[in-house]
Amino acid sequence: MKIIVLSGGAAAGVVKGIQADFETSYDCLIDGTYSAVGAMRDLVVKGNPCDLVILSKALVQELVSSNHVIENSVRSLGIVPTGIAIPSSRKTPIPKIESVDDLKTAFRTAPALYFPDMQKSTAGIHFMKVMQQLGLDQELASRFKTFPNGATAMSEMTNDPDSNVLGGTQTTEINICPGVQLIGLLPPSLELNTDYTLAICKNSQNPELTLKLADILVGQASLALRQKIGYLIKS
Repeated sequence: MKIIVLSGGAAAGVVKGIQADFETSYDCLIDGTYSAVGAMRDLVVKGNPCDLVILSKALVQELVSSNHVIENSVRSLGIVPTGIAIPSSRKTPIPKIESVDDLKTAFRTAPALYFPDMQKSTAGIHFMKVMQQLGLDQELASRFKTFPNGATAMSEMTNDPDSNVLGGTQTTEINICPGVQLIGLLPPSLELNTDYTLAICKNSQNPELTLKLADILVGQASLALRQKIGYLIKS
C-alpha cells in the first residue's frame, strides 16, 4: 500500500522524519514529492494521483474551493518563518541582517544569491518581492541562482566555490540541509511567516491510512520534530 504526498519543501523534514516508523507500523510506503507549492498545487489540479497535500494555507483553501481536497480534513502543521543562510564553510564574518539597510548591504556584497523558484515557491516569490522593495531586483538579477525548491537551492549553495554567497528560503529547509547555516530571519518589515497546512485529497486511494498519517504530522507525535526544524506551533 502506498500513500502519495505532494508537498511544499518546507514540510519535507517532518514527513521524512516520521516516514520510517510510519511505514514499519502500517506496512506501507510514503511516496513523497517536495517542491514549490505552486507546482504541487498544479499537479493536484491536473489530477495527478495524490492522497495528502501539504501547501501554504492559502493554496490549500484554493483546493478546497475547487473541490480537490476534503474540507474537514484541513489542518495546520505550524508556522514557518523565512530566513537567510550561508554556507557553513564561510571564513569571513557573518553578514548582519538585523535591519533593512543591513540586509541590503548583505545582498549587494554577496557574489551570488541562492533562492527557490521565484514564481511558484512561497519563499522564492517573497524574496523577489523583497528585492523589488529594496530596489535590487534589476541590479542583482545576474546573481540570482534559482532552483525548483528551497532544499535544492540550499544544497547547490554549498557547492559554490565562493563561500561568501548568500541564500534564502523557509527556515525548515535551511535547518535540515547539511553544510548550511541559518543566520537569522528577515527584518520585521520584510518578514514572511507561512502557515503550512495539510488536507486529504478527494481522489485519495487510501483515505483511512492517509488520515492516520495526517494525525501524526499535526499531532503530538511529531511536535518535537517540527519545533526542532523550525516550525512555530500555534497555541
